[in-house]
Amino acid sequence: MNIEILFVFALLLITIGLFIWDRIRMDMVAMMVVVVLAVSGVITPAETVSGFGQSLVVMIAGLFVVGEGLFRTGVAAAVGDWIMRMGGQSERKLLFVLIPVVAGMSAVMSSTGAVALFIPVVLSICRSAKLQPSKMLMPLSFASLIGGMMTLIGTPPNMVASTQLRAAGLEPFGFFDFTPVGGVILLFGTLYLVFIAPKLLPETGVREASHPHLKEFAQRYAIEDNLYRLRVRKDSELVGKTVSDMRLRTRFEVTVFAIRRDGKLVSTFMPVLSETQIESGDVLLAYGEADGIEQLCIETGCMFFGFPDDERTRMDKEFGVAEVMLHNRSPMIGKTIQEGRFRERYHLSVIGVLRDGKPLATRFGGEPLQFGDTLLLAGGWRYIEALDDRQNFVMLETPAEMTETSARWGHAPIALTIMVAMLALMISGALSSLSAILLAAVAMVLSGCINMNEAYRSLNASSLVLIAGMLPLALAMQKSGALDLIVTGLLSLLGAGTPILICGGLFVLTSVLSQFISNTATTVLIAPISIAIAQGLGMNPEPFMMTVAIAASTAFSTPIASPVNTLVLVPGNYRFIDFVKVGLPLQIMSMIITLVVTPLVFPF
Repeated sequence: MNIEILFVFALLLITIGLFIWDRIRMDMVAMMVVVVLAVSGVITPAETVSGFGQSLVVMIAGLFVVGEGLFRTGVAAAVGDWIMRMGGQSERKLLFVLIPVVAGMSAVMSSTGAVALFIPVVLSICRSAKLQPSKMLMPLSFASLIGGMMTLIGTPPNMVASTQLRAAGLEPFGFFDFTPVGGVILLFGTLYLVFIAPKLLPETGVREASHPHLKEFAQRYAIEDNLYRLRVRKDSELVGKTVSDMRLRTRFEVTVFAIRRDGKLVSTFMPVLSETQIESGDVLLAYGEADGIEQLCIETGCMFFGFPDDERTRMDKEFGVAEVMLHNRSPMIGKTIQEGRFRERYHLSVIGVLRDGKPLATRFGGEPLQFGDTLLLAGGWRYIEALDDRQNFVMLETPAEMTETSARWGHAPIALTIMVAMLALMISGALSSLSAILLAAVAMVLSGCINMNEAYRSLNASSLVLIAGMLPLALAMQKSGALDLIVTGLLSLLGAGTPILICGGLFVLTSVLSQFISNTATTVLIAPISIAIAQGLGMNPEPFMMTVAIAASTAFSTPIASPVNTLVLVPGNYRFIDFVKVGLPLQIMSMIITLVVTPLVFPF
């Protein structure tokens, strides 16, 4: 053992110790490793910073941008809503839905890509359901790693194992040969991640929204029971007329604040302004008291029906509210709402008034406004975001949904198309994963789904630095011979044991090495050795190779074991030891399942 090998072993142990000590940020530790390697001479200075130019790091950065586009356009929130509809607000039910979805995506695409795309979804779910992100993000990461075990293209180690079999003149693994073993691990892994892992994960607290939710505004202004949907019949006198023409507020004290036409909320392209014409078949979203609504329907030829929760959820994507207070010098003091011309000036409707902290009755249209009155304005999110009139009123509150809903909701189909196209290019092999991701990231910006400032802000610098900084350490272990020494020494202990014992030794060796260096590099190193052992014993190499491939994907026990673990480290507020506590039992369980199932599918 030469001095370089001793140096690399010492650096590896010190790095792991600093991670466990947790007094220095992990990204700072990674930068310290880069500096030490740069002056050590074990690898060249250019190689010490080569991690920052690795395609993996660039891919992750591009996926951050794509994920931000999905978040800004509301696609992430929509997926979160679907998962919440399926799982409710129960942590266990949500995990039961989330884990198979992420695992299924990871089976046909990059696990790193799946996690990067789902992080904003999970954070959105946690805000809505008032759950702790720490209880959801690590199961997300582990689900993606397990999903990668299930198909030939799910993770690079599977491809390496299949390629090594072909190189040895043997039949390579097929696309679904990994599914039986990976599927059983997914089954038991899901039960573990749902029922046991949350008890081991840290309590980091619920991320409370800094603003009240729309429902709280409705309760504050006593309007939650006064929302209706009105369908305009063909013979209605409203057809062809504007809201201003019909003077609905003056006649019935009813405010129409949105229209649905052809099954879509039209605020994206036609807000309800004073000149907006009503058409036959339109669904008017209105606010008012029941008797006013009933009278409007009788006199104008409309029919009203309920306002179900799913309709409110869809409405929240397009419409919101803002709470403002009249300035003491506002020219609107002493005027009625109609005289204030809110709809014409701001494209927003007044749907509630608080005076002395108490809501006025719904028939406040003719009530002169007073200094200190608080108004609840309703309308499209983009008009609320543009609301800025300090001369007339002071902005008091906007709802929490405003931070989760964007004025670019109309770009959601574009963002979704970009993501689907990216996945199609990656799965089909028409473009390399790097090219497909970069193309998608650029398309997100050029299409207007996000702007450049948002793209730069989306880059999780600490995660990128940690990944890029640790890659040179793996290279140093390979170039110094430290990795070969570990493999040779451990394999010599296996001797000519039983096939199960040998597979168990290969699993432990591969899994342990994969916690600190690239699982792809580990597989490349150990796969030929496992074939040689199998052939030397006169046995079928397939179970040995399957064991190595599955073990390489059990990168559960350290945050640097896989990029997916590193991605959830910061948003989950995890420590190094958290991965050890939750990941080690899952590794042991995966090993037992692999050693039991693999010989049944691929006999020795």
